[in-house]
Amino acid sequence: MDCRQEKTAEQFRLEANEAFHKKKYAQACELYTKAIEISPSAVLYANRSLARIKLEEYGYAYMDACKSIEWDPRYPKGYYRRAVANFALGKYKAALEDFTRVLQLVPNDTDALAKKKECEKRMRELAFAKAIDSDAVKPCSAFDTIDYESIPVEDSYTGPRWERDEDIKSFCDQLLEYLRNQGRLHRKYLIKLLCYSKRYFDQLSNIVSYQVKECGLTVCGDTHGQFYDVLNIFQLNGYPSRENPYLFNGDFVDRGSFSVEVIITLLSFVCYDPQCMLLNRGNHESRNMNKIYGFEGEVKSKYNEKIYSLFAELFESLPLGHLLMGEKENQRVLVIHGGLFSRDGVTLEDLQKIDRHREPDQGLMAELLWSDPQKELGLGVSKRGIGVSFGPDVTRRFLDANQIALLVRSHEMKEQGYEIEADNRLITVFSAPNYCDQMGNLGAYIRFSSSLEPHVTTFSHVPHPNVPPMAYASNGLSSMGLV
Repeated sequence: MDCRQEKTAEQFRLEANEAFHKKKYAQACELYTKAIEISPSAVLYANRSLARIKLEEYGYAYMDACKSIEWDPRYPKGYYRRAVANFALGKYKAALEDFTRVLQLVPNDTDALAKKKECEKRMRELAFAKAIDSDAVKPCSAFDTIDYESIPVEDSYTGPRWERDEDIKSFCDQLLEYLRNQGRLHRKYLIKLLCYSKRYFDQLSNIVSYQVKECGLTVCGDTHGQFYDVLNIFQLNGYPSRENPYLFNGDFVDRGSFSVEVIITLLSFVCYDPQCMLLNRGNHESRNMNKIYGFEGEVKSKYNEKIYSLFAELFESLPLGHLLMGEKENQRVLVIHGGLFSRDGVTLEDLQKIDRHREPDQGLMAELLWSDPQKELGLGVSKRGIGVSFGPDVTRRFLDANQIALLVRSHEMKEQGYEIEADNRLITVFSAPNYCDQMGNLGAYIRFSSSLEPHVTTFSHVPHPNVPPMAYASNGLSSMGLV
């Protein structure tokens, strides 16, 4: 390689670093790729790995970290990046091995030591959970041990009360304003919401058929604990009611630090009238994600571990999708959180047979909640490390085989809040604007008419109280800086 090529590669690296520091992570990846094409190195692969971690592309980040280690087996940041990618995927044993290797190379790295201890803690928790989850000793439902009626409400509590079922409308009306002003719903009424909601969700099938009425239906994507942006959606599009129903398509919690307020709000409308608030499960409605990305920590901080166990069990009862039915027989739209599957021939009947009361870590359920579309035809490796990447031809075959006109999914941040792909047969909608207070993206929601014609509205973020995203998250996701 001549000096001119080396200077060009170095210029791309510097430009990539600048883009990274401006939080333009996709642009940084493109620039690192250009540098790698000219002069690959352990540093460049490790830097691109970090940018992909920021984009939550943990599968790609893992592969880049492996490449970094191949180029220089003594480069600590390669092991560090791989450890963070594995930690994000819940692969604590592999992460532990790499953090241990970092400490062999950099013995005084206090951050790596802290993350090593976090991995060891997670592994102990998993071992304990596995030990008690046997055929001989099945843990009872957390809901079986709860008696919310016996929980006293202190005289000092000034928030909304829900003592009688007929009080639910006034309860909901007062609740939103109370939460907006950073009030904390009393645990008695929160547990009551959880119990009522779980009884309702347990009655539903995996894929719920829903007839869209003349009033239409609004579909929202990921909200990720951005409570004040959820309130803004209601301000822009009207509050949920039977005449103005909503479907929130998963990932209500994690990352944003008002996840408790988001899920309480959604569940309150479910209890008020299930026909005004439909919910799908997302990949973040799971114990592993909640432990890493903040919801578990937030619930324990605002309430206690017992209430988190109720949330975790409730999430397993959520349906996996909704099949929207239009005015005519051939008008059908499938709304699921993630995407499609690693094999052709999957039917709606197959999805109905899934045992959804578990972690979404394998099989059709994992793919349904984790997969992403790609521009290329066919199937590809998942950038996340779970699920698959599926092309427009895969989308077309699945929809045609199941007599569905359109697939709506969420799961990915989009600059404009939405993206239409696969010859207009796939729409991604994302409803968390300025994601994690740093991405600068718009949010969006889709309003479907009774003929299932989609109308997209985009919106910007609104201010929120000074609590940063990931305030309750695990400390295992930070990464050593760029070079």
